[in-house]
Amino acid sequence: MDIVQIITLAIIQGLTEFLPVSSSGHLILSHHLLGWPDQGQAFDVAVHFGTAIAVIGYFRKDLGNIVHGWLSSHKTKQETADSRMGWGIIIGTIPACVVGLLIKVILDDDLLRSPLIVATTLIFFGLLLGWATLKCKGQRGVDTLSIKDMFLIGCAQSIALIPGTSRSGITITAGLSMGLTPVAAARFSFLLSIPAILMASGLHVIKLITSPEAANWGDMIIGAGVATVTAFLCIHYFLKLIQKINMIPFVVYRVVMGLYLFYLFV
Repeated sequence: MDIVQIITLAIIQGLTEFLPVSSSGHLILSHHLLGWPDQGQAFDVAVHFGTAIAVIGYFRKDLGNIVHGWLSSHKTKQETADSRMGWGIIIGTIPACVVGLLIKVILDDDLLRSPLIVATTLIFFGLLLGWATLKCKGQRGVDTLSIKDMFLIGCAQSIALIPGTSRSGITITAGLSMGLTPVAAARFSFLLSIPAILMASGLHVIKLITSPEAANWGDMIIGAGVATVTAFLCIHYFLKLIQKINMIPFVVYRVVMGLYLFYLFV
């Protein structure tokens, strides 16, 4: 890959991992419009790892408190907001693990990567996000989430294994429908993403180890670095932006992109 492709794909991954717009749709568009060759499994590992570093780094204080609270609860036998959040993230990750395993066993991944499926999910789940934005005027904070709430948001996250859904989009939609504020819904979505991203990176590493493809370490280092910076900035400014505007601009963007994919591939 040349440097333009490396930087562009890393930026796309860094942005779309956390914005509610779907990385699958953007990668399909970039390959179709720019005619770039497949970037390979090694590069996927690098940029996914970069986004994991970004979200862990951004929420390092929250994660420290959650881990400390979760470990302390084993000694004190008392629940705190942090220990409940720790359990909620663990339990909320289970549905995606189960569904992901079933998809690997039962379905061919390539079948789900059809541009028409991506276009359909972009539009459908985009409109669902729009409904939640307009109809569910929430006032709840992250600390009000129960274990059941977090498990249900985790169930929503499992749907994002269908390309075009958007992991952040569907979890934010679920949070809004439960009465969370947009910022609270986004914060929990990002915290819940950490195990999912780390597991996805781990799967890529396994594929990389078993693949005969040679890794280009220079490309990987540049891609990981660009993805880390892009994702960190994306999280920071997205959380600030949604304090001033709602999710409707992202809904419009998703619908337009879905319609454009239909135009290209039908």
